[in-house]
Amino acid sequence: MSRSISAENFTGAKSGGGRATEGTGAVAASRLGPGWKISPSIDIPAGATAELADIEGPGTIRHLWCTTDPHRAWRGTLLRMYWEGEETPAVEVPLGDFFCNGWNTFSQVSSVPVAANPNGGFNAYWPMPFRRRARITLENLSTEKVTLYYQVDYELDEVGEDASYFHAQWRRSHPVPFGEVHTLLDGVTGAGSYVGTYLAWGVNSPGWWGEGELKFYLDGDDEFPTICGTGTEDYFGGAWNFDVPGQGYTAYTTPYLGLNQILRPDGLYDSQQRFGMYRWHVLDPVRFAEDLRVTVQSLGIGPGQGNGLPHRYRHTSDDIASTSLFYLDAPSSASRPATPDLLTLEVG
Repeated sequence: MSRSISAENFTGAKSGGGRATEGTGAVAASRLGPGWKISPSIDIPAGATAELADIEGPGTIRHLWCTTDPHRAWRGTLLRMYWEGEETPAVEVPLGDFFCNGWNTFSQVSSVPVAANPNGGFNAYWPMPFRRRARITLENLSTEKVTLYYQVDYELDEVGEDASYFHAQWRRSHPVPFGEVHTLLDGVTGAGSYVGTYLAWGVNSPGWWGEGELKFYLDGDDEFPTICGTGTEDYFGGAWNFDVPGQGYTAYTTPYLGLNQILRPDGLYDSQQRFGMYRWHVLDPVRFAEDLRVTVQSLGIGPGQGNGLPHRYRHTSDDIASTSLFYLDAPSSASRPATPDLLTLEVG
């Protein structure tokens, strides 16, 4: 059975849509009457948390759509999802980062599980099965009201015994301590599959910044990982610094990976280069049976060393914010980062 929750049907009940008599569109629709867009959105006051959905299962969330006013709410709000009545969220991510727009500036994303369309229409198609209960909230950490339009499309149907729970975690190193790595996931225990990465990467050093390797430590790996990439742009499906000769950094968005955002310095206050990039492991999930840890190096290229020697790799201390998506055999994870505050989320 198909159901949908929005500001025009807060519960998703059958025949429950378009019945509002008050809402954010009541004044605009005052001459039209019931059923004519009286409640298309909700207002979330500063510091408040809105419950977007509370669904009794079994079922599967199939599609999320939302947009906000203002756009800077993308890093000022926290999207959370809870499965099976757990008090600990399985998903806790800034709204914009969940949809590959972590810099409060719109970027087109044209991928299979995530689409971001003009001008800030966010869509996610990750299947999110649940057996008893699913709950979605959005907390407004900012100091101003946020207007949210949203829709949660789901099915009420049996869920297979082998279905896992959707999780997403956000972490930021601002900056990465010199000579260290940025950790995307740490100490996730249980069986599951890693399905996606989004990085909002701010560059703090001159030169090429993306030599760092993505490393996946699986099922008891300690010092050395089982899966080790060859460079940041390689992991995201690009090559040679994303640099097309004569064109420079070149954005792309494809079904499963992309460099969707390039924010260049403006010569004044926007002084640093910033990038957004995603990779979805939909066709190549990273499966683990016991535990998982994921890291990326903050590593660039320095000038040549003289005497005919080639360039050298060098540590950098960039600003890296990561969103990691995975499925787990438990509705919550014992290992999760601390909930970020507004200063931690801030786009400087």
